[in-house]
Amino acid sequence: MESARARSAALEAAEDLFYSRGIQAVGMDEIRAASGVSLKRLYALFPSKSALVRACLEARDTRWRARLAAYVDSRPGPPQDRVLAVFDWLHAWFSEPGFRGCAFINSFGELGATDASVADVTRLHKDAFRAYVTGLVVAAGRPEESALAYVLLAEGAIVTAAVSGTPEPAHHAGRAAAQLLADTAVT
Repeated sequence: MESARARSAALEAAEDLFYSRGIQAVGMDEIRAASGVSLKRLYALFPSKSALVRACLEARDTRWRARLAAYVDSRPGPPQDRVLAVFDWLHAWFSEPGFRGCAFINSFGELGATDASVADVTRLHKDAFRAYVTGLVVAAGRPEESALAYVLLAEGAIVTAAVSGTPEPAHHAGRAAAQLLADTAVT
């Protein structure tokens, strides 16, 4: 199996298993079996389980942020609608089969205190999300310092949807964001 294909197969299998069952519950032998990549090749590609977890999170970050941006960029209308599109996208994500919350929060909860690389990649993801939402809020004519409120609404919706098992927190947070946009309208 060529190296790029083996890496891709290992990442896909590991990410699916980690997200559905948790990182600590999944062994490297299970990833080998699910990916079809030999254990020797798996360890050649990822010298440790920690390295594999980090690579999975980095790949997920790139994909997750690209999907969000593509959805928001496709939203017609004024810049305020792009802020609200974040919450519409969250609802669609929460509605996907197998949704188990934020992989970064889940990973941080499992390993953040003992694996600095997981904590680091989680912080980078959350910082990038915050920067993205801040750009949308500023483009909508709202003060930069108000952006954290929108981020907290989104992050709270993510956790609440995972715990409650329903996508509705995205709609609740979206309505709160719409009210916040109306309350902070530039006159």
